Amino acid sequence: MSGHSKWATTKHKKAGIDAKRSKVFTKVAKLITIAARDGKSGDVSMNPSLRIAVDNAKAVSMPKDNIDRAIKRGLGGLDGGAMLEEILYEAYAPGGVAMLIECLTDNKNRALGEMKAILNKNGGSLASAGSVSYLFRRVGQIIIEKSKNSLSQEDLEMVILDSGAEDFSEEDEITIITCAFPDLIAVKKKLEESGVVTESSEIVYIPAVYIDVLEDKVKTVENILELLDDLDDVNSVYSNANI
Repeated sequence: MSGHSKWATTKHKKAGIDAKRSKVFTKVAKLITIAARDGKSGDVSMNPSLRIAVDNAKAVSMPKDNIDRAIKRGLGGLDGGAMLEEILYEAYAPGGVAMLIECLTDNKNRALGEMKAILNKNGGSLASAGSVSYLFRRVGQIIIEKSKNSLSQEDLEMVILDSGAEDFSEEDEITIITCAFPDLIAVKKKLEESGVVTESSEIVYIPAVYIDVLEDKVKTVENILELLDDLDDVNSVYSNANI
């Protein structure tokens, strides 16, 4: 078991609350489009990254028509797919908190301007390339909701250990599993073959070391994380804040 930022739990709950909002569908659709474009296939059986993106879309009840349109856009059937860029920005929040901001955007200037406005208003700042990223490790992450699984805690832990996962942690009603990012698809498959219902799976960045946030900075840091995550061009925000 390892320590984990509460932001993962907060973000997961927030995703559930926001599942009906169009901006959530917009973000998920971008991931599907990029997976289809980069994998050069709209067949989930032939494109593992697309399979993960589509599974995550279904988890937030995204309509099939939306999923199909996103796949077509990625394959060049609709305008916009080729224009999407994946950009990773590095930044600091108050108290020395390091952040990685993962963007999926068709307008880099807009994305950068909106991020700068949030950071400047809340005492944060963009960082030079490489000054933050070395503090994080890229891994596969799978989230399980305990209420959707009938396995006992002991059986679930055994299945996780046998799946090839590196680690897992328990936070409130969810279990967060991490693995080497090249193993994500294989681990997910083994979990599902053992009867585990997975809520989401994705490649994420986790910090090597967490930094304790002083009490007077907690609300500001949480506010920055939430405001950045709400931007349409931002796919994910990672930080080493121990809140």
